[in-house]
Amino acid sequence: MLDRLTMSSNGTSPDGKVPSAASISQPAAATAVQITSVSKVFGSGSSGVHALDRVSLDAKVGEFVCLIGASGCGKSTLLNLVAGLDTPTSGDLEVNGRTGLMFQESALFPWLTVAQNIEMALKLSGTPKRERKGRVEQLLASVHLADFGPKRPHELSGGMRQRVALARAFAQDADVLLMDEPFGALDAMTRDLLHDELERLWSDRSFTVLFVTHNVREAARLADRVVLLSSRPGRVAHEFKNDIPRPRRIDDPTVTAMSAEITAKLREEVARHA
Repeated sequence: MLDRLTMSSNGTSPDGKVPSAASISQPAAATAVQITSVSKVFGSGSSGVHALDRVSLDAKVGEFVCLIGASGCGKSTLLNLVAGLDTPTSGDLEVNGRTGLMFQESALFPWLTVAQNIEMALKLSGTPKRERKGRVEQLLASVHLADFGPKRPHELSGGMRQRVALARAFAQDADVLLMDEPFGALDAMTRDLLHDELERLWSDRSFTVLFVTHNVREAARLADRVVLLSSRPGRVAHEFKNDIPRPRRIDDPTVTAMSAEITAKLREEVARHA
């Protein structure tokens, strides 16, 4: 979990103060993430690995964007750059608001209870102690785990642990939620239930999501826009606007058709770089 606040030149209020998450209720066209000609090279010289090459991409406030591509195309690298865990070799990157990061593994502290794991995030974000208990209860209720606060992570199923991780991500009122294959290790039924959970919470709160996945159908199920990265070095190869009405089901014919379209382009990219 990460809390990062980076404001663009016009991202402060007239008195110079950074607006709170609640006050960043910008028009739908406002930009939450702007990536301009970003490249990332690991190492140097002839042994350097070019992970990303001049990637330009933005995400609007409240937009759900999925990143897909072959293994090693730089999806996770790009997410790490947006999160501030690494810096670009070249190019510009701006994030307006707080970011929260959620991984494939729940990364819960095993020695803490479920409630304490969430409270830790609240503490790190500066939430006053007197407010934390009520906030933890609200967050657990929002992911349908109201009765599981006293449990330890090992007492929960994989899907329940990911729900706790989701609640912890929301504990810092992230404006931009970065998700790196958060449901990849789960069975199909649990994943489908968490899709519903995430979509409900996203609709309620209107935050921006950058979601990395290898699952094309998952991308078609969740995203407003799907961005396909080419094989290494990663470049934006194609973008697919998703106008399928919500709520969507993973087995909807329209989702299946869009998945087939994206998969065909993905195969072209993999073959071109093979």
